[in-house]
Amino acid sequence: MRERWLELVDRVADGAAGEEAERVFDDLVRRYGATERRYHNWSHVEACLRVFDTVRGLTQRPEAVELAIWFHDAIYDSHRGDNEDASAKLAMEALGRLGVKEEMGRYVGELILATRHRAVPSDADAALLVDIDLAILGESAEAFDAYEAAIRLEYAWVAEGAFRAGRGTVLRGLLERPWLYATEHFRRELEQRSRENLKRSLARLAG
Repeated sequence: MRERWLELVDRVADGAAGEEAERVFDDLVRRYGATERRYHNWSHVEACLRVFDTVRGLTQRPEAVELAIWFHDAIYDSHRGDNEDASAKLAMEALGRLGVKEEMGRYVGELILATRHRAVPSDADAALLVDIDLAILGESAEAFDAYEAAIRLEYAWVAEGAFRAGRGTVLRGLLERPWLYATEHFRRELEQRSRENLKRSLARLAG
């Protein structure tokens, strides 16, 4: 992962980022490695990068999308509701120190804000990014169940009844969408299995 990060920075930074690239990487490792993170951790970043590698050819600005993946959950606290905003700000500040052009830094921030999943993005790369972030929903039943268990652990401070009600509201909201995914590629590959997983999870929450 370190080598991949340094190669990415070499492609996008104006001049040699040198030791600053190492410092940013180490900071990301520290953030994603926090003990309270059971899903939004380093493994999630690695999984998103693996999915990204399969759709890289569909992106218009692949380096920006990849940078957004590295930073999109850099700040994550289940008690707060502005994690994406804070992560976008952190990304823009870090990219500025690395010598990445200001325009690209702003765009990476905009991509990260799209992972709030509040609306279907109009930007093609943002649409791919949010679908990459939600790809876990269409994994095998075993992988999806492990994801759900990890989310529960991240919200261990929430009482069981309140968690079931809140999580149920989130999952029903997803199922009520015309499409879970914003792009044709992910709709074709993951839509059906994602809906099956969500319905199964809702039944378990109700039970």
